[in-house]
Amino acid sequence: MKKSSLKIFKALCNETRLKIVEFLLTGEKCVCEIVPFTKRKQSTVSIQLAKLESFGIVASRRRGKSVYYRIKNEKVKEILKIAKGDKK
Repeated sequence: MKKSSLKIFKALCNETRLKIVEFLLTGEKCVCEIVPFTKRKQSTVSIQLAKLESFGIVASRRRGKSVYYRIKNEKVKEILKIAKGDKK
């Protein structure tokens, strides 16, 4: 197994990170949307987003005071579709 695949699985083995990535499957989201969805504190979400970014799974952009995240690694989308049993 390639190191990049191991990084993806390592990142997704955390419940909060997995929840964040699943939420981002529908498109780019602001941290202000991610926090209530995960039902975690903002500090926890920020830490997990930083880890996802360091693994190369998500990318961020700043717009004013808001930070938006999106899935950067297309392999992650494929893995989650397979895990959910989606055919498309």
